[in-house]
Amino acid sequence: MAYLEPAEFVKKLVDSGESKVYMGWRDTVIRAYMAGAVLALAVVFAVTINVQTGQPLLGAVLFPVGFCMLYLMKFDLLTGVFMLTPLAWLDRRPGVTLPRVLENWGLVFVGNLLGALTVALLMSVNFTYGFDSPVNDVGQSIAQIGESRTIGYKEHGLGGWVTLFIRGCLCNWMVSMGVVGAMVSTTATGKVVAMWMPIMVFFYLGFEHSVVNMFLFPLGLMLDGRFTLGDYILWNEIPTVLGNIVGGISLTGLTLYSTHVRTQPKRQIV
Repeated sequence: MAYLEPAEFVKKLVDSGESKVYMGWRDTVIRAYMAGAVLALAVVFAVTINVQTGQPLLGAVLFPVGFCMLYLMKFDLLTGVFMLTPLAWLDRRPGVTLPRVLENWGLVFVGNLLGALTVALLMSVNFTYGFDSPVNDVGQSIAQIGESRTIGYKEHGLGGWVTLFIRGCLCNWMVSMGVVGAMVSTTATGKVVAMWMPIMVFFYLGFEHSVVNMFLFPLGLMLDGRFTLGDYILWNEIPTVLGNIVGGISLTGLTLYSTHVRTQPKRQIV
């Protein structure tokens, strides 16, 4: 594995954030659409493994295959751009303004959501033989996840909302480390290994990922999960998105940027 030093790959992070801000609307939405769709399939893959084997760790070990595929194809997840584009703004790259960063976030959000909803619709048909049969075991498990991760938090009131926010922060700490992992190596194998580790951690620990949830909860509703669209938006997506923003920027982006780009002067030894 050809390894880049932090000063080298952090510069690549800033360059990547700048390129995403400058990308055209069409390309941004298409790449985000495909990212949402691929990640949704990876979620189905992992949940299927959990249901069929009864081993959640095995599902977590294999879930990162979707993340690796989408990043090798240069597709964009909202969690990744939450970390990358602000770095280009902080670095004062020409033309990278806060409104353009927010515009990029909005376009990626729309693309991810459309991709996730497309796969959710396809899977709802797949799990029910075109709504002609009862929901299969995997579909039932997804519906139950939707209930536990909306109503389950709602039962705790403010404490549940704060917990969601924290789990969103912790999630994007790990996911954005996966984005960094894609840049620490110049070989495909090295990139996959470096991405795999933090994604496996986030999935097994049950942290909250805004794009994963764009798929899980709409599909759960399609499969008659006992929660509402309002429950999903208020008691999952909103605090998760906010947590993903804070976690990606503060726990990964700023820590790397401040110590490898905006470094302090070296101490002089007298």
